[in-house]
Amino acid sequence: MKIFHYTSAAPTHIDNDQAKGIDARVVIGRNDGADHFCMRIFEIAPGGYSPKHAHAWEHELFIHSGEGEAYDRGAWRPICPGTVLFIAPGEEHQIRNTGARKLVFACLIPSGVPEL
Repeated sequence: MKIFHYTSAAPTHIDNDQAKGIDARVVIGRNDGADHFCMRIFEIAPGGYSPKHAHAWEHELFIHSGEGEAYDRGAWRPICPGTVLFIAPGEEHQIRNTGARKLVFACLIPSGVPEL
């Protein structure tokens, strides 16, 4: 068993022309012996956003803290603590922080795809 606070995992900072203000952490992945899933924690700074993209695998998100919006089939939908999202394979999606503090969420993806 592995028990730790997520902030002890080293963040990868993402800030470029497609994504802004993101600290991403792989907290459980292939290096931990996870054979089926990878868990990542994302922190998006106020005004930050993930890239608008789609890919061949599903993933699931749980919003832990902060406020924002999720791009879903051409519309922006509000997200807040407790919101869960299922993103099916091939769905275009994006997350953006519309609040005054960090937007923090857990993201699960299947093993075998890029962890970050």
